[in-house]
Amino acid sequence: MAKILYLDCGMGAAGDMLAAALYELLEENEKTAFLEQMNEAGLPGVSLSAEKAAKCGIVGTHMKVTVNGMEEGEEAHAQETGHTHSHHHSGMRDIVHIIESLSISEQVKEHAIAIYGLIAEAESHAHGRPVSDIHFHEVGSMDAIADVTAVSLLLETLGVKKIMASNVHVGSGQVHCAHGLMPVPAPATAYLLKDVPIYGGSVKGELCTPTGAALLKHFVSDFGDMPVMKMEKIGYGMGKKDFEAANCVRALLGEARLNQKNKVVELSCNIDDMTPERVSFAMEQLFMQGALEVYTVPVGMKKSRMGILLCVLCELEKKDAMLRLIFKHTTTLGIRETISHRYTLSRGIESMETVFGNVRVKYAKGYGVAKQKYEYDDISKIAAKNGLSIDEVLDQIGDKH
Repeated sequence: MAKILYLDCGMGAAGDMLAAALYELLEENEKTAFLEQMNEAGLPGVSLSAEKAAKCGIVGTHMKVTVNGMEEGEEAHAQETGHTHSHHHSGMRDIVHIIESLSISEQVKEHAIAIYGLIAEAESHAHGRPVSDIHFHEVGSMDAIADVTAVSLLLETLGVKKIMASNVHVGSGQVHCAHGLMPVPAPATAYLLKDVPIYGGSVKGELCTPTGAALLKHFVSDFGDMPVMKMEKIGYGMGKKDFEAANCVRALLGEARLNQKNKVVELSCNIDDMTPERVSFAMEQLFMQGALEVYTVPVGMKKSRMGILLCVLCELEKKDAMLRLIFKHTTTLGIRETISHRYTLSRGIESMETVFGNVRVKYAKGYGVAKQKYEYDDISKIAAKNGLSIDEVLDQIGDKH
């Protein structure tokens, strides 16, 4: 069992919401120590406090950040309506200098700088300018530095082994920012969320901010359904805006068995016009490119023709490659797809000293069972070299096959 953190981003994600949700997972003494460390870290003009807040009847925490007496939400609203602009227009070099000067661990500094590197790359791509020419507005203000630092520090305190998140709700419509009226998600946010499963909906507005997107991209290893886990704590991080649904990020902390359940794709097709040799070659190519399993089953097809059912199991990220290989090396015109959950035992290989020398032993364990088996290639080589049968070799090395 490993400690795991799951982030429910059904109403998007922002830096202050993520920080507040993680804050709620701390013990009371840890909460006090966290706020003291953040307020004494050396962020110029920044004050951080945790306030109780409620959305749609759910009680959680709002992480209040003030910069020279102005609250984060008030400044963001003023920027969106065009009445003012942030006074903290900093380049990446300025951001790095600020973070490196803080009284926090080196690990937290490294995370915070890496997150801003992602933001700088996204802004550079969105505006078509080199990273060195990018000057941050909303995402580069002191309140955003506080959010990034806070989340990095909270995750260090929690010490989770794996961080997962739901698909991310980004909202819909348009949003005001320093560069004008932008579609949701804004270009920089959209760039940050590449390869992250996102969706829109009826909620009008920006639910996922650039800072929230960068934090998710940096820390989250897997996006999708919540895994089977023994839940210990739940935290609710509240946003400032009100919607029909509770505007919050939910953080669930608990324990889960990792690497024992994963999703796999099963690709299958019926073939009745290929020779066995060509089928064998196709199977070899699929295995060489990373298929988990390839097998055939005899089937009866239309007009009483005998054919084969070709089945290929692979990881989700290798699906497209497998599809291309099947179409390239077989005569099929169509392929079916099934998504399955795959449960596996933990596996490994050890070397064992025997009367014939070192022999590899494959072992597997989990779910209350343990199995082991001698590597067939090693046993067959010993049998051929010594003029023995497989059973005779196993008998002499003490295997009760």
